[in-house]
Amino acid sequence: MTTHLQAGDLAPAFESADPNGTPVSLNAHRGRKLLLAFFRFSACGLCNLRVQQFIRRYPDWREKGLDVIAVFESPEESLRMIVGKQNTPFPLLADPKAELYDLYGVEVSEEKTKATMADPRKESVIAEIEAAGFKLTHEEGSNFERIPAEFLIDEEGVVCLAHYGNLIFDHLPLETVDRFAAGQPVG
Repeated sequence: MTTHLQAGDLAPAFESADPNGTPVSLNAHRGRKLLLAFFRFSACGLCNLRVQQFIRRYPDWREKGLDVIAVFESPEESLRMIVGKQNTPFPLLADPKAELYDLYGVEVSEEKTKATMADPRKESVIAEIEAAGFKLTHEEGSNFERIPAEFLIDEEGVVCLAHYGNLIFDHLPLETVDRFAAGQPVG
């Protein structure tokens, strides 16, 4: 069974590099708030829509002291070719071996994937994905049953909110991230 992080836990430290070789680490964000988002895989239309939403809000978040790191269970080349086309102003990390996912307790769940496929809201989510210009595409070797998770981490590296999705399209409300960026309570 996967162990989930809780509010008040120290966020596990990590060091990695983005697809351009730029170092990325949790400790480099000390002194600033951080949204650490774990996505499924780079060809996931829903994941790309979420990245697009982050990009739109990022200037305001950044101004308020909130950084973003987005992690994908994909090889670097796939991440660069698909999500990288969006010119994200924040780091993207490829984690094809799911080491960061394991470190943060991000789950793989056949049950939650089946629940997502049976959820009546799925059709409106698909319509939103397609309206944004993304497609539901399979990525060779991807983990279709990966469930996303998002963490709001304070300036000291402490988890303020750990959100583990119950469905593939279950993310933190963007308004919650806005409140966190503004220094308002989120728990």
